[in-house]
Amino acid sequence: MIEYIDASVFMGMHAKDEQTRVACKNYMIDHLANAKSVTICLEQVGKCDAIVWRYDRTTQDAYYPFMDNLHTVMDIRRIGYERPDLEKALTLGELPTTDALAVAMAMNNNGVLYTAKSEISSQSKFPVKHLPTSTKELSFPGNLESLYQQSLALRC
Repeated sequence: MIEYIDASVFMGMHAKDEQTRVACKNYMIDHLANAKSVTICLEQVGKCDAIVWRYDRTTQDAYYPFMDNLHTVMDIRRIGYERPDLEKALTLGELPTTDALAVAMAMNNNGVLYTAKSEISSQSKFPVKHLPTSTKELSFPGNLESLYQQSLALRC
C-alpha cells in the first residue's frame, strides 16, 4: 500500500507541540531506517515551503540543510495530481479543498494518507490515519540528527 503524507507530517517534525513533533519525527525515522518510501503531492511540498518562507533568513538557513539532506537520503516521492484526483476531490465536499485533493490522491491509488490533522483522520470513511503518539523520541542516523537539532530553530 502506498503511504502518502501531507504537509502536517513533514512540518510536524518542527511542531511547537512536542507530542506532534515526536510522532512526526519518529514516523519519518522509521521509514528512513526501514527503506520505506513515502509520497507527498507537490501542492503539499509547496505548503511546507510557504511555511518556511514566513521565517527570517537566519531561521531558514538553520532549517534547510536538514530538509535538503533528508530529501536526499530518504525515498520521498513528490508527485502531481492527475485528473481523476481532481474529479474524486470534488466528491469530498466536506473536506477543505487541499485536504480533499490529498485524500483523493490516496484513494485513487489504493493508498493511505498519514496526517497530523485530527480533523481529517477522525473521519473514518477516508483512507486516512493519524500518526500514533510516541513516548520515546528516536534519532536520525549520523549527521542527519545534528542537522535536525539545528533545524529546530524553526518551530511552527
